[in-house]
Amino acid sequence: MIEIKKQSISEMFTIYLDKRMLKILLLGAISGFPWVLIGSSLSLWLKEDGLSRSTIGWAGLIFGVYAFNYLWAPLVDRIQIPFLTKKIGHRRAWIILMQSVILLSLILWSVINPTENLALVITVGLIIAIASATQDITVDALRIEQIGEDEGKSMAAGAAMAVVGWWTGYKLGGVLSLFSAEFLQNHGYDNYWQLTFLILSILIILMNICLMFVNEANNLERYDKQKENDELISNKFNKANILTKSISWIGGTIGGPVISFFKKNGFSIAMGILGFVFLFKVGEAFLGRMSIIFYKEIGFSKSDIAIYSKTLGWITTVIFTLLGGLFVIRSGVLKAMFLAGIIMASTNLLFSVLAWSDKSELLFAIAVIFDDIAAAFATVAFVAFISLLVDRAYTATQYALLASIGTAGRTTLASSSGALVDWLNGDWGIFFILTALMVIPSLIVLWIVKDKLQLSEK
Repeated sequence: MIEIKKQSISEMFTIYLDKRMLKILLLGAISGFPWVLIGSSLSLWLKEDGLSRSTIGWAGLIFGVYAFNYLWAPLVDRIQIPFLTKKIGHRRAWIILMQSVILLSLILWSVINPTENLALVITVGLIIAIASATQDITVDALRIEQIGEDEGKSMAAGAAMAVVGWWTGYKLGGVLSLFSAEFLQNHGYDNYWQLTFLILSILIILMNICLMFVNEANNLERYDKQKENDELISNKFNKANILTKSISWIGGTIGGPVISFFKKNGFSIAMGILGFVFLFKVGEAFLGRMSIIFYKEIGFSKSDIAIYSKTLGWITTVIFTLLGGLFVIRSGVLKAMFLAGIIMASTNLLFSVLAWSDKSELLFAIAVIFDDIAAAFATVAFVAFISLLVDRAYTATQYALLASIGTAGRTTLASSSGALVDWLNGDWGIFFILTALMVIPSLIVLWIVKDKLQLSEK
């Protein structure tokens, strides 16, 4: 069992100086960057080409891929990439392969007009989402494996750095995309978004170069345990042949991680954990899916959004993610989760105030800052929570399972966000109040199971 012990303030801050944290920061950035492409960049691209809120909202269904990446996570844990795995390691090989797919997709986007080829635009976006969701499986595994199983405080700090990295990739990628798009638009380029995607592709190349400096642990112990589980299944058969070996491999690959999770927690508690993970960030997702459309409709330009929502938001996110990590270390994961839920609900109400007020840069800045504070705190607590639940023999699969279930709530349900705004006749204030109420069911579930979770709060 992993313990998170209380530390002095000075001790807690020094933990971020561990060189492993810089590597985790990079991994987070690699994970967060694709969300810029299929999130705010795609949404604004479609908006400026005249597509409706509902269409943009439903286009967000491509995020649903993240909810199902656990289905192929066992394969990512087991299958080696020819040539690359031997050269650079199992985890890094998968990341490089998926990054290459994203790079080629951006190049394809650069020659497509969404008003003429909406289906193709969405298809390419889906390919990016699949590649991103697949790389997240191994990115999260590689991140967790940078920290020892008995390093509870380092795991919490690593969770904070992963979140900082994710938001760095997402926010700074967003800044580059918005400023590039506006600059090219102001200089008379009709295809300014297509050219922007070519600029963004440069970041893909740079991040892959930096990835080579992230160490990968020896995989032999994990392979041995996986083979052990295969043999347990194989022993159930009277004879060994190609068929029984194949069944054993498939059974060990797919069934082993799931059985391990339910065996560790018990069926009822395991289902409670999954229910909480599914519901926790639904309200945040509804707000996030429509936020850039909301900013645009109340009169803010792309550069305004870049400054307040991306640049200022990134600074705020970094600071409060690191502080959030220290809070998790000192107070424990469960307390942090409850507080995070309350903060998320409260900050969503600020957007109602902004919606019912005249256009105000001050209110805009306040709403964005507090929303980023809430998102940073909630995310680091959430990542630490699920990181402490995984079995190291199935790191990629179990983390992907938990993360994807959380994503399922955020993506599948939030895809109706645009339709909800339309149903409310564009009443953004009521919409944001509803998003604030969406966190309540998850906190109720967490309260029910909290005393039976196998987490130490010492």
